[in-house]
Amino acid sequence: MSTSRFARVALPLPVPEPYRYRVPPTIADRVVVGARVVVPVRQQEMIGIVVALDETPPPGEAREVLAVPDDEPALPEPLLAVAEDAARHWGAPIGLMLRAMLPAPLWGRTELVLHLTEAGATARVGGAAGELLAWLQRRDGGRASARAASRLLRRPAFDVIDRLRRLGLLSLEAVPPDLRGGTRTARVAVLAGEPLTLVEREARFRRARTQRALYESLEQAGGRLAVRVLLDRAGATAGPLAQLVAGGIVVIEEAESIRDPFADLVGTPPPTELLPAQQDALATLAALPPGGEALLHGVTGSGKTAVYLEHIRHLLASGQGAILLVPEIALTPQTVARVRGAFGDAVAVLHSGLSDAERADAWRLLRRGERRVAVGARSAVFAPIERLGVIILDEEHEGSYKNGETPRYHARDVARMRARREGATVILGTATPSVESWAQVRQGGTVIDLPTRVAGRPMPPVDLVDLRHEPLVAAGPLPWSEALDAAMARSLDRGEQVLLLLNRRGWSTFIQCAACGTVVDCPSCSIALTLHHDPEHLRCHYCDHRADVPAGCAACGGTTIHRRGAGTQQLERLVAERFPRARVARMDLDTTGTRWSHHRILERVGRGEVDVLLGTQMIAKGIDFPNVTLVGVVDADTALHLPDFRAAERTFQLVAQVAGRAGRGPLGGRVLVQTRQPEHPALQCAARHDATTFLDAELAARTMPPYPPTVELARVVASGPEAADVEAQLATFAAWCERAIARSRAGLVVLGPAPCPIGRIRGEYRAHLLVRGDARALGAWVRTVGPRLSARRGGIRFTLDRDPVSML
Repeated sequence: MSTSRFARVALPLPVPEPYRYRVPPTIADRVVVGARVVVPVRQQEMIGIVVALDETPPPGEAREVLAVPDDEPALPEPLLAVAEDAARHWGAPIGLMLRAMLPAPLWGRTELVLHLTEAGATARVGGAAGELLAWLQRRDGGRASARAASRLLRRPAFDVIDRLRRLGLLSLEAVPPDLRGGTRTARVAVLAGEPLTLVEREARFRRARTQRALYESLEQAGGRLAVRVLLDRAGATAGPLAQLVAGGIVVIEEAESIRDPFADLVGTPPPTELLPAQQDALATLAALPPGGEALLHGVTGSGKTAVYLEHIRHLLASGQGAILLVPEIALTPQTVARVRGAFGDAVAVLHSGLSDAERADAWRLLRRGERRVAVGARSAVFAPIERLGVIILDEEHEGSYKNGETPRYHARDVARMRARREGATVILGTATPSVESWAQVRQGGTVIDLPTRVAGRPMPPVDLVDLRHEPLVAAGPLPWSEALDAAMARSLDRGEQVLLLLNRRGWSTFIQCAACGTVVDCPSCSIALTLHHDPEHLRCHYCDHRADVPAGCAACGGTTIHRRGAGTQQLERLVAERFPRARVARMDLDTTGTRWSHHRILERVGRGEVDVLLGTQMIAKGIDFPNVTLVGVVDADTALHLPDFRAAERTFQLVAQVAGRAGRGPLGGRVLVQTRQPEHPALQCAARHDATTFLDAELAARTMPPYPPTVELARVVASGPEAADVEAQLATFAAWCERAIARSRAGLVVLGPAPCPIGRIRGEYRAHLLVRGDARALGAWVRTVGPRLSARRGGIRFTLDRDPVSML
């Protein structure tokens, strides 16, 4: 008698544990760890991932795995192990962690098709099963979809289908959705043989300049490029390419056409000749042990990207792969252009801004080993690259590397987990390290310094403009000082470019009654509505509620309504009015909401079509234009006193990063930072480009009271429609935590509960508590409570966030 096997299947649901299913002998060879399977869940079928196989049955009657959609596992075992590590660390159900890892199409609805077996073709049974069986026997081919069967019976038909399958009268086939719309092919040009030497090129292309342009364009793209893209890039027709083919220098292949919106983005290949400091950095990176990590701490403009690319080049030559992460989807196009300039079609792009089909194509190419370099935002840390050599986090300090919903993983920590599992290394690159990464350096971690800019260019001088004493421009309500106004005028008169940072969207931050002081708030959130123009309306930046601007005050009837605080929309108008000959562009969430909008704005700046680029924190990173000689920070105090222990750190990073956009070319540059607190250490250190002093002081400040990285922190947020219920449920949970911690003697401390700084969002009241302690004790607590907090309890939703980056 053979022993039954059971699969533990993780489902994309907020359930604490995987479900167990019996594995039918007919598909046992395909039900392997990492495989996608179709399983019954209540009265429907769902896609899940097999996370383990054993011989332990579940309590009660075991249901069976229905089908396996794929010929090979969707997830390599090392990545599955990383998912399990991450789920334990952040206290998330393994199914939700896997849902975050895999492209959405892989969880899509798979068509379940019923087939009559030989026995089923003539069998007779009673009841609903008989009705379905007779219907199938009348159909050509004896097959139909499970959904059609449900329509026939006018109810979910899963129990009937399952009965017929167990009787051996039906078999099931899982047909995954066709995301490709049929296989498409395209002609691809490939370099044949070894690259030509310079002497060979001179001889071969002496009178064939177009052929040489084609050859070198193909070489720059890594030796493989779609014919359409190659001809466009070289500005050539098909004739010269045909001559290269006839000469045996290039071959043309038919290849599957992949939907890649970044296919045409190829920048100039970076110089392979590195400066001495970059060469030293490269040597240190090459010497890192498997699982090792280094902080690449280089000032803005020091050539960190060139080091990344040369390190990746060495890894590719040894048959390994690489992942390069950027903090924002908006930064992906320019990064892809640089990486494609170095490695051509070896690069695939993965991020949530792609369509389902585009993301599935990229995932498939990486999974098959046809692409060896993945570039993308946070979720690209899960790219299915085998023989992974390195994971690079550019601008590692950015909070956007933290996922904002369950599972609330941080890409930096996932990278470390994955590097340890797969023998890769981790590079954290930044000019302004996070305090957490700096703490590791101070505890003996590897740090690589790039203290100077390339070409020996100096860092720009930074002046703190004290708005308590510095007069504002007299000609109207302009939110900048006479000093900044004069500096802008000088730069614009010389034909140079200016960057202005104001980290507030909209026209005005809020509107207020002049008589009684009432502020117009969002009806669903504890936040003031922001005034926007074009068209004029009020908008909530949390729930997107929109309202007309009132003619009078709803509280007192007053008719004078003041508009308080300038946002980027108003700043754009004021700059255009003050400098009417200047060409002004704005970059914020409102102007970059469509694909490529961010990239198009930066292209205009690069072509010299923009004189003043203003915006929110988007302009503080990824901008490298030699003609930018002036950076102005309109209000450096915006985030300085938020109720968050990281407020000073974020202010330092933002000001230091945007200051680094100035003076990257031979013209030099200057930075003016407007503030009412010029004595604040974060601003003083940013003005000196002194990350070391700031980080050491911030580390010391977080010892008492203790905050990360001195201790670890977890945050539990309760939310629901009634404030009293939220407070009561969270108080009960806090009391349970106190008792459990006391019994375990774990040394953890519970702080709260208390209302969240933003007490209501999208109609739900919010309260939170913090649990603080060392990593081991907090990790054990998170693993105990985390998976059980994923579902609502009594109408209240609990959210667990280990290592929170926001306390609002």
